[in-house]
This record gives sequence, C-alpha cells and structure tokens, in this order.
Amino acid sequence: MFGPAARADWPLDPDVLYLNHGTVGVAPRRVLAAQDALRNAIERGPAQFLLRRLTPMLGKGVAGRPLLREAADAVAGLVGGRGGDLAFVDNVTTGVTAVLRAVPLAAGDEILVGELAYGAVAIAATFRAREAGATVRTVRLPDPPFTPAAMVDAYASGLTPRTRLVIVDHITSESALVLPVAAIAARCRAEGAPVLVDGAHAPGAIPLDIPSLGVDWYAANLHKWAWTPRSTGILWAAPDRREGLHAPVISWGVDAGFPIEFDWVGTRDPSAWLTAPVAIALLREVGLERVFAYNHALAVHAAQRLSARFGAAPSAPESMIGTMATVALPAAAGSTRDDAARLRDALLVEDRIEVQVHAWRGRLWARVSAQVYLEAADFERLADAVLARV
Repeated sequence: MFGPAARADWPLDPDVLYLNHGTVGVAPRRVLAAQDALRNAIERGPAQFLLRRLTPMLGKGVAGRPLLREAADAVAGLVGGRGGDLAFVDNVTTGVTAVLRAVPLAAGDEILVGELAYGAVAIAATFRAREAGATVRTVRLPDPPFTPAAMVDAYASGLTPRTRLVIVDHITSESALVLPVAAIAARCRAEGAPVLVDGAHAPGAIPLDIPSLGVDWYAANLHKWAWTPRSTGILWAAPDRREGLHAPVISWGVDAGFPIEFDWVGTRDPSAWLTAPVAIALLREVGLERVFAYNHALAVHAAQRLSARFGAAPSAPESMIGTMATVALPAAAGSTRDDAARLRDALLVEDRIEVQVHAWRGRLWARVSAQVYLEAADFERLADAVLARV
C-alpha cells in the first residue's frame, strides 16, 4: 500500500526520485481521472453546469445543493468547521491577499510576519503595507535547535501597539517546522492583534481543526498534501471576521457575503475544487491516520538519518516535524543562494533527484518531503548523492 508498492498509483516520472512533494504536490491517478470526468461533464453542458449547478448565486431554480457548496462541506470534514465557513480560492496567496485587503491599515501601522514566511506571502504583505503607508515587521526566529516555546516568545516579542495583523505559518515552507499556532495566536490576540494563518502545508499532512486554533483567518492549500489537483486553495474566516472580506477579483458576486462572493468571480475551471471530495474520500479509504503516521515517521527517520550522515545536529524536535524535514548540509556544500541553485540543479540533472535546497544563515539546507510513495532507502540515495559532491 505504501512505499514502492504505491508508486504506480501516482503519475510521477519513474526516472526521477521526487522528494519535493511539498513544493508542487501531485495528485493520485484516481483523483486525476475524476477531474477529467468532471471536465467532460462541464463540456457537455457548459452553461448549465457553470451558470446553474455550480454556485448558489447563479443556480436559482435548479434542484439540489450548489456543487461548490457540496464540495466545501466535504472539505470542512477534513479541516474542521462547516462548509459555510470556507471559501474556495486558487491558493494560499490568493486567500492571504483577500484578508490583507480587508484589514484596515493607516500610516504607521504594522503587519508582523515571521522570518520564515513564504516569499509570495511576504511580498503581498509588503505591497499592502506600502499602499497604506504601513510597515512590515519581521520576527527573527531563534537559532536551531528550535522549540515550540521559543517560537511563541519570538512572535510575542515582535508585537507593538501598532500591530494590526500577524501572519503565522502553520508549517513553515522552507524549514518545514510545525509551529504552535494556537499558542502564538493566544498571545497575539491577548494583545489585540488579529491572526492570519498560512496553512499551505497543513491539510492532509497533520490532523487539523481550524476553529479550535483560535485564529481569525486561515488560508490553506489542498493540492500540497490532501491529494487534490492544482490549484485548490481554501480560506476560512471566523464569523466576526467576515465583514469587508471580498474576493480579490471583484465580479458578479460582490457584496453577496462570505463565502458566496468567492464562488463566482468569472469564467474559470472549477474542476480542481470539485474534485477535492474525491481526494479526501481516497485519503479516508487508504486510512487518514495511517497516512499521517507513515509520512510523519518517514519524515522523522529522514531527518535523523540525513543529519547523522551529514554530521549535523537535528534542527527540530519530533513534535515540530510533520511530513517534511529540513536538514543542514555539510559546510563544503556551500552557503549562498547560488550554491543552493547549483546543487539543486545538479541533483536533478545528474542524479535524477528532485529536492528543495536553500541557503539560510550561512549554510545550505535540504528540505525533504515524505509521501506514501517513498521509503527510507530513497533518502539514503539523496545522502549518497550529496556526499559524492562535497
């Protein structure tokens, strides 16, 4: 079911070892087949499907619940809450942009982001701050080994009376750390600062109940770890944080309220969103808890083995590892972004290994992703390839 036996279920190139599921996820063949069937159904009756069946706004007089709202109900079963709490968006960056536009900002106000914030999210925050004459403050995170308590303290130390929004990663992108979001949110909200979570890597990777986290907004991707096609994003908003929250593209649904306004912003392909229930059903059929356990154990094993082989100390405790792990590479591998790009490209072109390599604080790091089509030997192959180059 897992490891090499599962590889035939995924459409990946068999000549490339794919250790980069977290950057650009891949959907199982069965899910992609369901998406193809949906696309064919749309093309058989485009106007009927898109203008009558898809959304509640344009489906008056058509029997049955609108298809996007049915899909949202299924997604809520994975991430918590109700389908009415969720809007579909293209990706996390789209959801974050919607929230940034909804938060009132004035000259001198501040948006607080973490040092390890995803690049596109940090850019969106900077753009919004620039429009308003506000500033973006960046939390410098502690040096490894990381601890949950140190992460909470780091965010709390960045708060000021001018903080109008805090953006927190649930699982950091490059460093793959599972952050104590609920504890961070509690500290921020106690100081009057609302919290937006970038949960790009959480659904399908770790158990998730968004309403229990005590945050104001939560944007996430399903196409990373929840086995859905690209691009499938969601935006959750607490009931008291929906006023003034508009879709980034203003269209026919304007002022219809959250989440309905987000359901129709013009003609586009909704098949990825509508396929999400199929992907979630497959996850449950395989065994959601088994998938969590397998991927987590494999990521922890990879972190331990690669650290040992590279002569590095583990950068995080097991509690801060989900389905990815980041490991310090030997000093001889380099220290700059150019060094990272050269190694990343060489591993792909010459060793046929796709893996994320980045530079941070004077050295190179590899972020490896564990997914059910991988096994422990795959990470030994990566270690062999890296050590042969340094």
